[in-house]
Amino acid sequence: MFSSRVTRSVLRRGSNAVVRFCSGESGSHGKSPITKVPLSEAVPWLPKAVYASSSDIVHETKVTTLENGLRVASEPKFGNFCTVGVAIDSGSRFEVALPSGISHFLEKLAYGNTQHMTRETIMGTFEKLGGICDCQSSRDTLIYATSVEARGMAEAVKILSEVILRPQLQPEEITDAQMSVTFDLEDLQLRPEKDVLLTEMIHAAGFRDNTLGLPKICPPENITKIDRSTLFTYLKHHHTPKRMVVAGVGVEHDALVEFAQKYFVEMPPIWETDPTLANIHRLSVDHSVAQYTGGLVKEEADLSDVSIGPNPLPELAHIVIGLESVGHQHKDFVTHCVLNMMMGGGGSFSAGGPGKGMYTRLYTNVLNRYHWIHNATAYNHAYEDAGLFCIHASAHPSHLADLTQIITRELSAMNGRMSKEELERAKVQLQSMLLMNLESRPVVFEDIARQVLATGKRLQPQHFMDLIKRVTDDDVMKIAGKMLRSRPSVAALGTLKRLPRMADINVALLSGNRLIKPLSKFAFFQ
Repeated sequence: MFSSRVTRSVLRRGSNAVVRFCSGESGSHGKSPITKVPLSEAVPWLPKAVYASSSDIVHETKVTTLENGLRVASEPKFGNFCTVGVAIDSGSRFEVALPSGISHFLEKLAYGNTQHMTRETIMGTFEKLGGICDCQSSRDTLIYATSVEARGMAEAVKILSEVILRPQLQPEEITDAQMSVTFDLEDLQLRPEKDVLLTEMIHAAGFRDNTLGLPKICPPENITKIDRSTLFTYLKHHHTPKRMVVAGVGVEHDALVEFAQKYFVEMPPIWETDPTLANIHRLSVDHSVAQYTGGLVKEEADLSDVSIGPNPLPELAHIVIGLESVGHQHKDFVTHCVLNMMMGGGGSFSAGGPGKGMYTRLYTNVLNRYHWIHNATAYNHAYEDAGLFCIHASAHPSHLADLTQIITRELSAMNGRMSKEELERAKVQLQSMLLMNLESRPVVFEDIARQVLATGKRLQPQHFMDLIKRVTDDDVMKIAGKMLRSRPSVAALGTLKRLPRMADINVALLSGNRLIKPLSKFAFFQ
């Protein structure tokens, strides 16, 4: 009613009145129009803004080690919800003595029936607490996490202990997991995006047949090999207290320690109360250090028809070229992260925006110059004892040789001089990404859990901000030169008739992509 009266009043006064109404010239304040007020000053006739007050309080992460070696870490945070979870030294790199794919199965079996709770009870509890749950595995870590109302922390810790230490893994659940894993494998082959498969392939090439090179995704031939006994054998030897961290954000530390003691220490795992569940033979945990090998993993595949709708998608050939990097505990890890931000990249049809990285090298030197390149993105995979720095690129199979030339050229150029503006932009973007990610409670939880699992403590964000600030161009050139001296890892997927030889790729990287006498009668870069 009010809005209609205002509209009729403005229309009666004419178009000039509309301008005055929108610009603030009309009204009872009797001041100059709002268009005359500088943006650096507050509008004098509007209510005074109330700003959040700054505080010098630093929320340090508290860590307590229980009698059985279990570590409990927490940090307070405002809000009515909390995130609680468990990080475990578990993952595909530890599956060397058992069929690969166990971690993939454990993801599917998470939050099922346990010794004292059914799946329906677990899900019903989360619904009452307004909570969610998740389980994700990586090559070196398995994380179970929940976000619930703070009042339900005790129930969340209880459920976590049940699903981690006392799962039933009933035969029908195993069958369902086998079907789910089979669907995952089919879905990976059908979906247009091949990032997951290429990540598997580049790790297999970089760490051939050892630790980080073992498959994270269950191979098809192992689906029927992984049974209840195999899973319990793995759990018995890898899900031990000394390999776990119970972490919480938005919780009281003493309360978290109390519930961890009650459910993770005083209540035994199911394989201790029923020793027949696991295989009798003793399984030693693999403590091998990751050995970088480099090499080539390729797969010929017809990707000409990957459309999931009526509009056809272009046929693409994918290539990933990787170099040996460092682990996240290495002194040069932050420098590698800065270099990764400087390279940047993305998709040619990806929308831009602040912080997107449109001035990174892979955008300015690659995507903006060559219309036929669909994707060029830099990644830095870091683990405790090793790392892999790589660039993933995609184009039509007819351009595969040209694409490889361009990517090797950009990798070689990492060893050259960079402008001060380019370096500072990468450092600021990395700092911004670090702080923005840590605004999310689940991200803070994972940061706490992973750091405490690796080092027994958590370094605050300011520590990494200072390390980023101290990175110089000489530091970047030093680590780039060292990476370029390593044997390259190459993963390729699609129609690969124009894929260059490994020897040619290696020579191109070492020579700075200068045209030299080819190793075969066919010039690689013609």
